[in-house]
Amino acid sequence: MKALLRWLLLVLIAGLAVQLYFVGRIALMVLVDPQSTAFQRSEIYRVVTEHGSLKWRQQWVPYSELSDNLKRAVIVSEDATFIEHEGVDLEALEKAWEKNTQAEQRAEKAASRLGNKAAPASGGKAAKPPKVVGGSTITQQLAKNLFLSGERTLMRKGQELVFTLMLEALLSKQRILEIYLNNVEWGEGVFGAEAAAQHYFRKPASKLSAYEAARLAVMLPRPKYFETRPGSGYLASRASTIAARMGGVEVP
Repeated sequence: MKALLRWLLLVLIAGLAVQLYFVGRIALMVLVDPQSTAFQRSEIYRVVTEHGSLKWRQQWVPYSELSDNLKRAVIVSEDATFIEHEGVDLEALEKAWEKNTQAEQRAEKAASRLGNKAAPASGGKAAKPPKVVGGSTITQQLAKNLFLSGERTLMRKGQELVFTLMLEALLSKQRILEIYLNNVEWGEGVFGAEAAAQHYFRKPASKLSAYEAARLAVMLPRPKYFETRPGSGYLASRASTIAARMGGVEVP
């Protein structure tokens, strides 16, 4: 029994030490720009493994040199209550849960009608998988990109929440948005607002128009997909909607 208690105590101390390590890393970000993120490092490995070479575009731009149009567009598109919440938007999560549940139910009904909840054995038409809607805030997305792998487990989601609360406690909203915009993916090997602005519009991130910023914001959930579909009707339509909503948005 004593051995078990000693082991549990060591596990607890190790877990606390790990969390303190990340507190230190995040506190350092108050003044020091992160050199890379966990997601970027995994992408580097994937690209080099698959293609044998790496074409990487990224250039850090201070917050003051990022277009306010882009800040507003990303907030409208990704996290409308970014200024107000403390890291987690419970209402957005609830709505996302409801939409995903409804999508799963529709997919199950479609599969039942087709008679193939599993993949068809002989040329039948497979049911289309449901589209998963996210409810993550900008801070949650930053926490995931900075520190976590792409796996979806309960433990990883719990750690994401801890990192999110750390980021909100130690960094200002302005700093969170600055780090996010400088590290988020906008295409194959395209990371950060400056690289995205140069890649898609051949101009600096400080000069993005409202519509250009809106197009970049709409790309964020599926950047590699939209990079290969510049003429997407959805991209153009959604960008126009986002641009129309940007006027009343407050930026940190």
